[in-house]
Amino acid sequence: MNNQIKAERIRLINQDGEMLGVVSISQGVEKAKMLGLDLVEISPNADPPVCKILDSGKYKYELQKKKAAAKKNQKVIEVKEIKLRPVTGENDYQVKLKKAHSFLQSGNKVKVTLRFRGREIAHKELGEKILKRFEADLEEVGKAEFPLKADGKLLHIILAPHKPA
Repeated sequence: MNNQIKAERIRLINQDGEMLGVVSISQGVEKAKMLGLDLVEISPNADPPVCKILDSGKYKYELQKKKAAAKKNQKVIEVKEIKLRPVTGENDYQVKLKKAHSFLQSGNKVKVTLRFRGREIAHKELGEKILKRFEADLEEVGKAEFPLKADGKLLHIILAPHKPA
């Protein structure tokens, strides 16, 4: 802004968006002060840099509004977690399946974790069977993002919702 601009020559644009041509930095600052406005560097990477005569406070406010609007339109995807055990009953399984189904339909990812306790780890194939069944039951709304992964006494899989067509 104003005297903080490092370039010697700039491409100057007035407050109406009209191109005034390539001028020295001192001429640009002088024209801006005559109008009671500021000289703001819009595109510093251009050759020569593009500067515009405008009200800097208003410019900063508009940039802030644009950033807020972009943030508002952004969809944040959360990873929801569902925990299972190898001895989870059928009714509990169905409840957790419905919950995972609703998470996937609302656009969130689901991490399904199966925890082994004590000697249950000796029967890893039971846990893998349960997680593969869980994945197959949710096939219509989501798919596995990564293959089944073992981590100590845990088995987990991450399911992502299908992309909308």
